[in-house]
Amino acid sequence: MKLNLAATATIVVLTLGQGAAAECVGKNLFDHLPAAQMDAIEAAIVDVPFHEGLIFEARRDDQRITLIGTYHFGDARHQPMIDRLRPVIADGNALYVEAGPEEEARLTKALAEDPSLMVDQSGATLPERLSGAEWQALADAMADRGTPAVITARMRPWYVAMMLGISPCMIRTMAEQGGKAGGLDHRLVKVAEEAAVPVRALEPWDTVFTLFADLTPQEELDMIRASLPAAGYADDYAVTLTDAYFEGDVWKIWEFGRFDAYANSGLSREEVDRQMDLAQARLMNDRNQAWIGPLLDGAAAAAAEDRGIVAAFGALHLPGDRGVLSLLQREGFRIERLD
Repeated sequence: MKLNLAATATIVVLTLGQGAAAECVGKNLFDHLPAAQMDAIEAAIVDVPFHEGLIFEARRDDQRITLIGTYHFGDARHQPMIDRLRPVIADGNALYVEAGPEEEARLTKALAEDPSLMVDQSGATLPERLSGAEWQALADAMADRGTPAVITARMRPWYVAMMLGISPCMIRTMAEQGGKAGGLDHRLVKVAEEAAVPVRALEPWDTVFTLFADLTPQEELDMIRASLPAAGYADDYAVTLTDAYFEGDVWKIWEFGRFDAYANSGLSREEVDRQMDLAQARLMNDRNQAWIGPLLDGAAAAAAEDRGIVAAFGALHLPGDRGVLSLLQREGFRIERLD
């Protein structure tokens, strides 16, 4: 993720009701950006395929896929989307999501049985690997998120960096809700279950661990360093990204993270771009490509029954030359925006 996690963790944890974001208070940072920076962000997204929109239909002959870009945390503004999609899901042959209930249960079980998945129980601790100032900033930020320094010290860097991208308000609200994020994905799964529509996972339960398996020690620390500056105003960050999502400005979310890192991370533009490219490859492009096979197979099977399928996943997977929509377009599907 920074790898820039600050921009993507709210969409990825953001891979995994009323909910966290709706109860958080903050300002929309887009309203306070200098005009030149807003112009640069707009210029960066204008030529990105499918950079706007949350609901699309892909058609090829008699095959139909309804695609929904989701936000993984709760918000009252999800309800109109749920109401609109309820009949679409009920009429579908299956609902495809990043991780279904079975995969989430397996992940929860694995984490309970094997703490080493999240905690590095050997080797140097984070305070030993970071400078004194970096460690103090990290310890303070994680304390704001309910994790004491003695635990943070042994956490795996990718998980720490991901946590820094989630606002303290969201974490508190999730804790009050028994650990449930209440995001659109989960609510659509519930709709499918109520309609007796099968829910299928697009990827294995342990995908989140494989994303970071081959990072170098330096890349691991860079994730934390690049995520720290935005951690102090994560509530504002969350409001900004959530507002952009509900306006359908999907790729603006990603480019905002890039330009915020240019201004506040202390890294060079070249280093920010390198890490953003790595994040995009790991978190989006590689996974997007892996999802096409299951979607094509599902659409073909559904067409044989004169039905379509529905796919709901993080909104940042939709846009771009290597986004799911462009990949389906290359497979001969005609893409139509529905919202």
